[in-house]
Amino acid sequence: MSQALFDQYLEDKPRVFNAMFPDNKQRSQRLNEDEWRIQMLPIQFIFLTVKPVIDMRLRCKTGGKDYPPEVPQDITKVLELDITRWELRDLENVIKPSQFSLSVKGALYSDRRGTRSRLKGQLEMNISFVLPPVLALIPDDVRRNVAESVLTRLIEDMKQKVNGSLLKGYSKFKRESLNGVRHQTR
Repeated sequence: MSQALFDQYLEDKPRVFNAMFPDNKQRSQRLNEDEWRIQMLPIQFIFLTVKPVIDMRLRCKTGGKDYPPEVPQDITKVLELDITRWELRDLENVIKPSQFSLSVKGALYSDRRGTRSRLKGQLEMNISFVLPPVLALIPDDVRRNVAESVLTRLIEDMKQKVNGSLLKGYSKFKRESLNGVRHQTR
């Protein structure tokens, strides 16, 4: 990966967003220069179905300034991801927003140390919630196993899609840049 080209790619936040969420074109909208609202696909949890809606912010950081702690300071550019707002539709009668907390932060960058450049990403997700009475009847170990399974499957699915889509998006960006083609983003 060319350092300059990949850094330029990270600066094109609409393009990176569309690469990260290629199947969400009809379910997403740009809110401002840095934020998008995404209606995620429904998630099944035991006998409940939830439709998450998230607002995600993408920000570029350079020169080691305010990088997440896990990112080496010598990386030239980092794209930081942050969920700034969330909503769990169709659960209003089961769980109140004050009983659920979601925090997601991530970073994406090119690690050019060593003999090869590699796309690196980190994602930290914290979820906490108070169980609604209807779920309290299900044994604790069953709830925990189902929740972990759902979250693990969701994260692994996202990781595979994002990695493939970002590399494909970067390849297209690189070809267009080398050919002098401009990309129109929405």
